[in-house]
Amino acid sequence: MLRLFMKEHAAFIVFQVVLVAFIMLLYWLDGFRNLDTAIYSFVISTVLVITFLSARFARRYQYYQRILSVPQNLEHMLQREGKSPEQVQNELYLQKLYRLYQHEVQSLYASQNRHLQFMNQWVHQMKTPISVMHLLLQEEKELDKNSVREEMERLKAGLDTVLMNARLDTFEQDMQIEQINLRSLVSEVATENKRLFISKRVYPEISISEDHVVATDQKWMKFIVGQFLTNAVKYTFEPNKKVYIAAKCSNGNTLLTIRDEGIGISSSDLPRVTKAFFTGENGRKIGESTGMGLYLAKEICGKLGHELTISSVQGEGTTVSVLFFNQDFVTQEEHDDSSGNR
Repeated sequence: MLRLFMKEHAAFIVFQVVLVAFIMLLYWLDGFRNLDTAIYSFVISTVLVITFLSARFARRYQYYQRILSVPQNLEHMLQREGKSPEQVQNELYLQKLYRLYQHEVQSLYASQNRHLQFMNQWVHQMKTPISVMHLLLQEEKELDKNSVREEMERLKAGLDTVLMNARLDTFEQDMQIEQINLRSLVSEVATENKRLFISKRVYPEISISEDHVVATDQKWMKFIVGQFLTNAVKYTFEPNKKVYIAAKCSNGNTLLTIRDEGIGISSSDLPRVTKAFFTGENGRKIGESTGMGLYLAKEICGKLGHELTISSVQGEGTTVSVLFFNQDFVTQEEHDDSSGNR
């Protein structure tokens, strides 16, 4: 402890010695050559320096004792034992660093815990389609290709969800904003899910003009729309129902709405449907919900700068809307021309 104190004040001690020597030399050159006065001045200066350093060491004793001890936990750095303004400010700075560190650690832990919980839940749910396909292969009669195809689509949808969840942490590196024709995007996603529509006897009705072009990321937006359409079909239990997909422009913004005629969402579940792993009453009815679809859609919309809203009336259906801000309503010809110029 004393060695650390001396190292810290070595420059001060050297400065005091040089200062006293300079003053004595100045008096000597000026004609004051009394040796007793020189010795007296040296002794007085030494006593004053030693007194100052002793008082300073006493004030900083607890501080040195703390920083030289082995810390038992991170909270050890938050102890306030400094006396000087510099020490007090240094301790305040360390406290701010500690709070920042705690926030980052908690965010990292929450992210890792979310990934782990989702992977465990996803792996458990993927056992069902694999088991079904295994049973179908064991049957002696001709293989039911439609059933196998349905289970394969369930596996593919699950893989897409887990991949999107994994890429969410590096979203900015995997994002490419471009002008996308909204009708083409929705039609493509609906075509990819046509077997699901046919098997459930639920049919999409697209009311989007060819002129609707929005600035977004095509891959992420396809995933979002796919989640909305899949949910709309899964939670529509009655046949011959429709899923209405429409878009309109207002004040430079474009609003995409997807409305189903399904069972709807209860008012108690509605505020929590975008929370991670929340399945609610409807999720328990079908037994396949991971509670991650709308959560991922909400996160992705936030990162893309779009606004996601969900409204529902139980027993009548659910409406999901995505608002694209500051979108110009351009014609398809203008969009094609701009694409050709690029």
